Amino acid sequence: MKKILLLTTLLGLSAPAWAEQGHIADDVYVFFHGGPSNEYRITGRINSGEPVEILGQNGSTGYIQIKTESGRTGWLPEQFVAEGKSKLFKLPELEQALADSRTTIAEQAETIEQLNTQLARLKEASSGYTGQIRDLQIEIRDLQSTINNMDQSNLMRWLTYGGLIAFGGVVLGLIVPYLPRRRKRRDDWF
Repeated sequence: MKKILLLTTLLGLSAPAWAEQGHIADDVYVFFHGGPSNEYRITGRINSGEPVEILGQNGSTGYIQIKTESGRTGWLPEQFVAEGKSKLFKLPELEQALADSRTTIAEQAETIEQLNTQLARLKEASSGYTGQIRDLQIEIRDLQSTINNMDQSNLMRWLTYGGLIAFGGVVLGLIVPYLPRRRKRRDDWF
């Protein structure tokens, strides 16, 4: 910016066809002069943060020519002028952004609270399910034990039945030879 203003000053002290946006530094109020040094008469006062157009610069004195919003022109030391918009003009935008951020934070906090409540309910349900799973595993173990015992019981029953049938067969085999036989008649021709 200084190079552009210096070039403008070298070309002449008249106001250029273009003007750069600037503002009075936010920490002062300043008197502006009718010429490019403090040797010129004070022609007005400008408050901090007020927007101005930067029209030119005098490199030898370090003064900048400005134009106020009301259309008055004057010169003041360059350390009192900053480029761009003043923070005072940015303040409403920043306050709105802050309010939006606070709203977003409040919404997010509410969402987090809902999620925490949901998480607590799910943990409670999960612990209930864990208890049910443990109970079902115990029941399954008991049923498997009962099935194993039934298998052994069935095996013993079949072995007992088989043993009884075998014993009965042996006894029958021992008794049958002692039973009286019926004799055949001899008059049969064959």
